[in-house]
Amino acid sequence: MADAAGPVRFDYGEHPSQYAELWVPGTRLHEVVAVIVHGGFWRQSYGAELGRPLAADLAARGIVAWNLEYRRTAGGDGGYPGTFLDVAAGIDALDAALSGSGLHDGPRIGIGHSAGGHLALWAAGRSRLPAGAPGALPEGGRALDGVVSQAGVLDLHLAHELGLSGDAAGELMGCSPESGPGAWRIADPAARPLPEAPLVMLHGRADADVPVDLARSFAARALEAGSHVDYREFDGDHYGLITPGDPAWEATVAALLELGGGAARGGHLHTLPADRLPTGILKSSPPEKR
Repeated sequence: MADAAGPVRFDYGEHPSQYAELWVPGTRLHEVVAVIVHGGFWRQSYGAELGRPLAADLAARGIVAWNLEYRRTAGGDGGYPGTFLDVAAGIDALDAALSGSGLHDGPRIGIGHSAGGHLALWAAGRSRLPAGAPGALPEGGRALDGVVSQAGVLDLHLAHELGLSGDAAGELMGCSPESGPGAWRIADPAARPLPEAPLVMLHGRADADVPVDLARSFAARALEAGSHVDYREFDGDHYGLITPGDPAWEATVAALLELGGGAARGGHLHTLPADRLPTGILKSSPPEKR
């Protein structure tokens, strides 16, 4: 383990939630830069404090971490498009934070838990957004190089259809897919061709917050569309993934290093081949083929 200093805060906007924390290890042992996007169904009740234990653990392992905060719903001035603009601006601000801290860049891998998994995958696909769309990648900009989804809500339409967490997806968007189809298409990674960046999906079979069937359905459709997706299930719940010391968190670190060109995956995960993933479990529009 490497010694790590406490985080340095960088504001990327004037709103109190427009900031990120840079965690720098005392000794950098890996090139990868972890971009942590916390969950909480996009709501103000949950914030960057969820990502701090993860960032601290990564920094102790010699990994630079960027713990991103953003405007959220339910009293946090967030929702579409503000939440998405924040995630994009917060990731873009990493350039200046790294250079200003004397750090060289490396593969940028998003780690997103629950709703944060949705936002991380969305951010990885910013180059595929229409010109002028909220959060579209600017010319010369850089998207994420890969994503580790920790029980991510990767299918926004399906989350709305299932009414997850009191229809948190509808609350995020502020409209229905029928009344705002253009906004939903921009906001939902499952409604567009998935990014070229590789995606590792981790999901516990005992997850009571984001059903494992949602993950299986998304993975099956994404693989059928030819996307670079590695789906891995484990015997666990929703929160072990964000609990340092839990096997699910260790699986996250292994996937991060794997995508960043480091260590191989842990052996306790079960990777399902495409022909064994159940299909037709949940009804939603499949990700478009490239």
